[in-house]
Amino acid sequence: MSKAAEFKKNQLLAALPEDHWRHWRPQLELVLMSLGEVIYESGTTLEYLYFPITAIVSLLYVMQDGASAEIAVVGNEGLVGVSIFMGGESTPSRAVVQSAGVGCRIKSQFLKDEFDKSGPVLHLLLRYTQALITQMAQTAVCNRHHSLDQQLCRWLLLSLDRLQGDELVMTQELIANMLGVRREGVTEGALKLQRVGLIRYARGHITVLDRQGLEARTCECYAVVKREYDRLLPATVAV
Repeated sequence: MSKAAEFKKNQLLAALPEDHWRHWRPQLELVLMSLGEVIYESGTTLEYLYFPITAIVSLLYVMQDGASAEIAVVGNEGLVGVSIFMGGESTPSRAVVQSAGVGCRIKSQFLKDEFDKSGPVLHLLLRYTQALITQMAQTAVCNRHHSLDQQLCRWLLLSLDRLQGDELVMTQELIANMLGVRREGVTEGALKLQRVGLIRYARGHITVLDRQGLEARTCECYAVVKREYDRLLPATVAV
């Protein structure tokens, strides 16, 4: 498969009009994204924006004492680094690879220049940012009002939507950091889902056996986020 075809497995890149794609293609660089790799730290100026293809990246808010919690997850539907074109240059969150794979990156200045030209790129990136903000807001609500069991189901479903298969490779510690809970809570929640036949869980490998069962068990937060992404980012070329 050509690099161009690989790049277009990212839905934002696939939505670029052909004339924009020809301009972007030479600027894109394929990169490996390793499990646990920190893409950027809180407060740092971002040199690149990243478009995950088979990898998944978690955006985490990190407290002064080192504790963290996930505020959003990004996969092949989006990009990492919206603060660049929103004018912030940096962000208070940390971006960590939660599922290893490949992605591509592009220089921040190039994308800022493209955004400033207005037109299809600006509209596409703003729609994606609105969808991402919805996910962040819904995650905050979910963490406050719903059980760990429901949060874990939501997190699994969001991750599945951004994977090509039905298996996630994750450490207990990483999952705990995502959800802002103790590792023991993650183990208990995962084993509970395993006992009712929804997942198979062993040594950091989570295989989803019954997606419909997960959807029935989770809270409404997953459906709210999915509807907003589907509404704002249809599988068509941006105009």
